[in-house]
Formats: sequence, structure tokens, C-alpha cells
Amino acid sequence: MNMPPIVSPQEWEAARDELLVKEKELTRARDALAAERRRMPRMAVEKDYAFDGSAGRVSLLDLFEGRRQLVVYRFFFEPGVAGWPESGCRGCSFMADQVAHLAHLNARDTTLAYVSRAPQADIERWKARMGWEIPWYTITDDFDADFGVDEWHGTNAFFRDDDDRIFRTYFIDKRGDEALGSAWSYLDMTALGRQEEWEDSPEGYPQTPPYGWWNLHDEYAEATVFEAALSDAAASQRGSRSRRS
Repeated sequence: MNMPPIVSPQEWEAARDELLVKEKELTRARDALAAERRRMPRMAVEKDYAFDGSAGRVSLLDLFEGRRQLVVYRFFFEPGVAGWPESGCRGCSFMADQVAHLAHLNARDTTLAYVSRAPQADIERWKARMGWEIPWYTITDDFDADFGVDEWHGTNAFFRDDDDRIFRTYFIDKRGDEALGSAWSYLDMTALGRQEEWEDSPEGYPQTPPYGWWNLHDEYAEATVFEAALSDAAASQRGSRSRRS
């Protein structure tokens, strides 16, 4: 291997500082891109889609679980996929292993769900083997073809308004999917974003102070009530530094 040179601590710090400038540029560019996503036009979902869930037949609206936003990943687990029926797509499985605890997404009024063509009995068995707790539904109609995930994996974001109308707001596939998994990466692709005050969002979007809403995943009391993130009780759980933020 043609390795880089060995240098002194001072030279290493100087090289790191030089690269840090570019890393900060990348972070700001990523924030700007997310701000553009929040201004993307929305596509109304006109068809009624049906899925099989662990408790029976459900609609696309049901997949929101009462929250404002929904992120749906199409996982290839079905006849024809290598390893079926004992296992699913290796790449999709790699992604599922990266998914952060869902409580943090839920705290921003956002639900993550997986969909596949596999029957529920096979999905439940596969989830149990792999230790995944992501809500996972069986596609029963043209949902995958209509949203660009019939022949390849992909992640769609949806928004639900006060009248329960559903809109498609963004879509990520191919190598874009490999960066997903953290709560931040999913929120950055949604219509409302992270919903923190520093973000460049259209007027009227829900926003709270950064850090203020963060919590232990088993201590979110009211995950979709933004006022809960600002309460003294919530702040006390995170220490004096977060209260000053």
C-alpha cells in the first residue's frame, strides 16, 4: 500500500485544519440542499393504496401512524430475490442495520416504514431473526411501480395535511440511499426538515431550538407535541448546557 507520509503532531493538525475547511463547506452545502428540498413542489397522491400489516389490511394513510410525515423504504424481500425465503436483499439488509432508534424520528412527527412484496408471515420471521423493529408492510398493488421502486430500492417521503390529504415530497434512490439511516438523514429529506430554528425553512414551518427536543429514546413523553420539547421538565433531563442553547 502506498500510504501517506508520517508527520509531526503539528503538521497533522495543520493538515486536518486544511481539510476541515472543505468539510464545513460540504456541511453547509448539505444544509442548503435540504433547504431546497423543503421548497420542492408537492405531488398529490390520488390513488388509494393498500398494504397488509401485522394487524391486517391498512391504507397509505395508516402507515403515517397519526404523524405528519412518512418515510417509506422499499426493501427487496420476495420471491426472486437471492436467498428467498430464508433471507432478503443483502444491500437492503445492510441499510436496515443502520437505522437509528425510531423514537427520535417519531419525536419530529415522522414515521419510518418498510414495504416489500413478501407475505407478512415471512416478514415477521425475517425481522425476528435480524432484530429489526421497523414497521414493515406487504405491498398489494401498484405502489412500488407508481413510486419508482418496482425494479430498484428507493426511499419516498410523504406529507399529510390537516385534511388527511397525502403528498409525495421527495425521493432518494441508488447511492443516495446508502447515506440514510440516521435520524438526521431521514429528517433532511422530509418536507419539514429537522424542524429546528437554525434551518432555512419557509415561514410558518414548525421549529424549536436545537438540542432542546433531544431526549433518551425511552423518555419521550409526547413525541409529536413540540411544546413538550420546550418544557422545564424536558430541559432538566438534558442538563444546564442544553437549557442555555
